Amino acid sequence: MNDKIPLPDESQLRAYAQELTEKECTMTLSTALGDTPWAAPVYYVNLGFHFYFFSDPGSRHIQESQTANQAAATIFHQSNTWREIRGVQMSGRITLLWPGLESLKALRAYLKKFPFTAEFFDSGDKLNLEGFSKRFRVRLYCFRPDLVYYLDNRIRFSFRERVNFS
Repeated sequence: MNDKIPLPDESQLRAYAQELTEKECTMTLSTALGDTPWAAPVYYVNLGFHFYFFSDPGSRHIQESQTANQAAATIFHQSNTWREIRGVQMSGRITLLWPGLESLKALRAYLKKFPFTAEFFDSGDKLNLEGFSKRFRVRLYCFRPDLVYYLDNRIRFSFRERVNFS
């Protein structure tokens, strides 16, 4: 196969992971209580390696992540062949965000990445955390990974390396 990319060094690995997470739109969150796993896709925006998303506080993935104090997530490039598979695998925690500088930055980035979101609001409605909460009955959360792996079959079949993101 002639389209392989060379083995990345640590900074390239981080750049590949960052580029992929910035381009994609959907993150699958995974939780489990007891012997029953669960997975839920969410739209997200990331600022570095913090991943922000809106969700219903009563949803299963939020309830389980808060009870277990852990979650996993994956973001991957949609591919048509196994040679194009690439993505990130992460484990960490989901936290609720309150109004403040971090949530303001995340909301602005979310609206920039998903401008169609504004279409759900009337012209006089506020596009802030309170507005989202009232309109959709959701809250803003952040998935903060403790561990990140980047995988990329373009490099070699089953290439997977830990990403230093701190």
